[in-house]
Amino acid sequence: MAYRIGSASFKHETLQGAKHWPTARQARLDTFRWASRYNTRRRHSHLGHLSPTAYEAILTTRSTTLAQAA
Repeated sequence: MAYRIGSASFKHETLQGAKHWPTARQARLDTFRWASRYNTRRRHSHLGHLSPTAYEAILTTRSTTLAQAA
């Protein structure tokens, strides 16, 4: 049985040219690895080319006062 998914970047980064995963277990492992990397370490242009983890670290270290917000 072949397991497939629709996202182009996901497919490109996990399947690397293959048409399907050999097993459901391998599909789950690859999906978890990709989602974990994408959501924590992969750089995003919308975040100034920072990873979500780095971006959130910057946000938590900044202290915003009422005067700065106004």
